[in-house]
Amino acid sequence: MSESFDAIVIGAGQAGPFLAARLCDAGQKVLLVERKQLGGTCVNTGCMPTKALVASAYAAHMVRRAADYGVRVPDGVHVDIRQVHDRAQRVRLDARTGLEKWLGNIEKLQILYGQARFENENTVCVDDALFTAPRIFINVGARATGRGIDGLRPDNHLTHSSILGFPRLPEHLVVVGGGYIGLEFAQMYRRFGSQVTVVERNQRLIPHEDPEISAEVHAILESEGIHFRLGSECIRLVGSEGSMTVTVNCQSGPPDIPGTHVLVATGRSPNTDDLGLEKAGVVTDKHGYVVVDDSLATNVPGIWALGDCNGRGAFTHTAYNDFEIVAANLLDGDQRRVSDRVLGYSLYIDPPLARAGLSETEARKLDRPLLIARRPMSRVGRAVEKGETQGLMKLVVDAETRQILGAAILGTGGDEAIHGILDIMHAKQSVDVLRWSLPIHPTVSELFPTLINSLAPAE
Repeated sequence: MSESFDAIVIGAGQAGPFLAARLCDAGQKVLLVERKQLGGTCVNTGCMPTKALVASAYAAHMVRRAADYGVRVPDGVHVDIRQVHDRAQRVRLDARTGLEKWLGNIEKLQILYGQARFENENTVCVDDALFTAPRIFINVGARATGRGIDGLRPDNHLTHSSILGFPRLPEHLVVVGGGYIGLEFAQMYRRFGSQVTVVERNQRLIPHEDPEISAEVHAILESEGIHFRLGSECIRLVGSEGSMTVTVNCQSGPPDIPGTHVLVATGRSPNTDDLGLEKAGVVTDKHGYVVVDDSLATNVPGIWALGDCNGRGAFTHTAYNDFEIVAANLLDGDQRRVSDRVLGYSLYIDPPLARAGLSETEARKLDRPLLIARRPMSRVGRAVEKGETQGLMKLVVDAETRQILGAAILGTGGDEAIHGILDIMHAKQSVDVLRWSLPIHPTVSELFPTLINSLAPAE
């Protein structure tokens, strides 16, 4: 015997709860299934707790720099890592509690905790109970993985999730992975007081970014005392917590890196392997991501996939936009597409790296005439006043259409200022529209007209 609903949403990450609420507002009876905690990665192990840690690390960093601003702190910096984690825990618990209260008051919404598995294209089993619906939405997210690392065991490393509850400050934290997650944790724990070494397989950090951006990020982090071992093609873990060794095969440096703890931040995999997708006939790619079209529909009519599990974006804001696209198309008679959005994202080291659209490397593959502009953050009055002049701005423009193809702001306030560029790109307006805007002084955005005036043909 099965219970019928108008829609079933599997997973309560960033897209699922909001879609469930919209469907209920439209008069539909909805089942929301979650096997762990409402809120998904962002609320529980991602954005909210980690950015709370970043804020604590920034506070410690600024106290150390207090004398630069004429402020004396006689007792120095003392980081209580338990209080730091307690603050991050309060942030995520408050967010999750608020979500639970909101969803609990929605009529026509039933929330069920448990593991969902497909029985067929319109039936889901949760702990031996069967539920059917003509529309099913998959929003199961992704998890940390350590593919390609020898000697990896559950008890000999930390992940971005498990480190959130780790009660001690590692004496020497070895971070395996020089991508966004790894670099954020590397800087915050260095600022908390740990010795930190970053191990990266590639020859440079964040290799999908332009070389000059990678180099500047490297220099910023190295200036804070973080050590790097790049080109580490063969990585192996030896030992246990408190006495770990990471063996690497590098072009230079000793083959062994001794440390007390290891944080593995080498990537994520979609949580699709235990959903029984094969019973529903839903196609996944070789990495396990659900294959979707431009409207986020799978190959099976009546089934959609949203968020990290569809491989069309690995950010909270792209997951939320997935909800917006599906809701607009199903409930508002719209025709929204994933390909219409302009992707922006940020790396939350300090100063942050904010990106919009294409990198210069990607833009050159279009075989179009390009205009490029660069300016150091030391030219930004706001950065000078704050004493935070590290980084640069970069703009990539199509020379014929004068439309912005991409931008990078590595510098203080860049994660906010980038939205002016994102808005111009979304509106498909010429870069000259931004050139003749009137930015407020003193802000980071006020350098945009100067940056645009310095556009020159790409060599």
